[in-house]
Amino acid sequence: MYLFCESPLTLTDALRLKAEHGAAARFIAGGTDLLVELAGHGGAGAKAGVGLIDLTRIAGLADIREEEGALHLGPLVTHNQCVRSRTVVEGAFALARACWEVGAPQIRNRATIAGNLVTASPANDSIVPLMALDASVRVESAARGSRTLPLKSFFRGVRQVDLADDEMLTRITVPLQDPARRGNFIKLGLRRAQAISILSVAGSVGCDGGEEWDSAAVTHAAVALGAVAPTVVRASEAEDFLVGRTLTEETIEEAARLAAGQARPIDDLRGSADYRAAMVETLVARLLRQLRDGRERDGWLERPVTLWGDTEGRWPVSTGQGAAATVNGRAVELEGGMTLLDSLRAAGFVGVKEGCAEGECGACTVYLDGMAVMACLVPAERAAGSEVVTVEGLAGASAESTELLHAVQQALIESGGVQCGYCTPGIVMSAAALLDERSNPNRLEAQEALTGNLCRCTGYRKILDAVVAAGRGATR
Repeated sequence: MYLFCESPLTLTDALRLKAEHGAAARFIAGGTDLLVELAGHGGAGAKAGVGLIDLTRIAGLADIREEEGALHLGPLVTHNQCVRSRTVVEGAFALARACWEVGAPQIRNRATIAGNLVTASPANDSIVPLMALDASVRVESAARGSRTLPLKSFFRGVRQVDLADDEMLTRITVPLQDPARRGNFIKLGLRRAQAISILSVAGSVGCDGGEEWDSAAVTHAAVALGAVAPTVVRASEAEDFLVGRTLTEETIEEAARLAAGQARPIDDLRGSADYRAAMVETLVARLLRQLRDGRERDGWLERPVTLWGDTEGRWPVSTGQGAAATVNGRAVELEGGMTLLDSLRAAGFVGVKEGCAEGECGACTVYLDGMAVMACLVPAERAAGSEVVTVEGLAGASAESTELLHAVQQALIESGGVQCGYCTPGIVMSAAALLDERSNPNRLEAQEALTGNLCRCTGYRKILDAVVAAGRGATR
């Protein structure tokens, strides 16, 4: 899949390695897009035989900082970090909402905002709010230092960005929302989770009337559209039209019509161009009504499910190459040059199943340093010096343990939720991670925890019954 995987411990070393290898090496942060691409599933025409430069052992790159009226996101900041960050939720809510719509908890534990930008698909969710929020990016190289450019200038076309072969995206800057502004993100997909956008919209609107938004004049308007043009675009005609007007139904409908007129959608497997154009008008109108009525946070969970244990979403940076992985409590030399899924199975941990090999099904869910991840989207080298738990080690992994089954496994047996069993190991791992995060989850939390786990037998009711029952049993 890849020729080598280097793990620098400093940004200086990472830039040096990129300068040496150029296009023959790719930076990897989360890898949730890159490994799919290298395996030939991504359709991006990746070159065969490239190497990887893993950034996840460099300290300080996963920081979210607030300085001088702006948020600064490091290149390792993940979607789940943004979802759980009070600063992001309060100051850039549209971004937090978009991050929550990305993939599933296991994906969001690895996938980074920077990676989403560099992949540069117009359907990538986090790009849309960042465009509406007038974000900028900083890129660096060992030879030329750093440069900063507006996000809209960073994108050159479909999967094309202004990034030289020796450069790295090192920071994303997002101006904090003025308290008089509201923002949100709306996504349309073919299913409720784990779906690529048919289209998406994000917006930020400010009014001069305090709480009386239905009668106040608009002072600021930004509307961005995703998956309806070669790059994410701003609906500038709609923005200009909104400023100075009140958000009446007539104003909203005309602004939505103008926004639809700036879309240039295509026909593809997810939807026709005509459908996308019509839904731009529908979603922009819905977005503006939500902002006018103060309903942008409807459905938002105060404590979203992350499946990251007590890690706060950060990978340990003290371990490096040359160390063995600890799998289910014992040292194991895992083969490199492949995904963690393939390496674990080659080492005999066959409870980790391959269902799709592209992060769509969750059958390969394992814990890496305490976080639930999809093993098909992690390079095997990342496990060096780290702790991995598979379904074989979930209960009875240590010599002191007398338990044969985890509470979730026992509950699945009792509820009849095991079914064919192929997808069950991943379901068990996600459910057990949820119980570690909150001991007595409700049904909605159980549903959120399992959004990344497909059951091909299609029967989720008994599975959810088991997860809730296991939590109740643990609290008795």
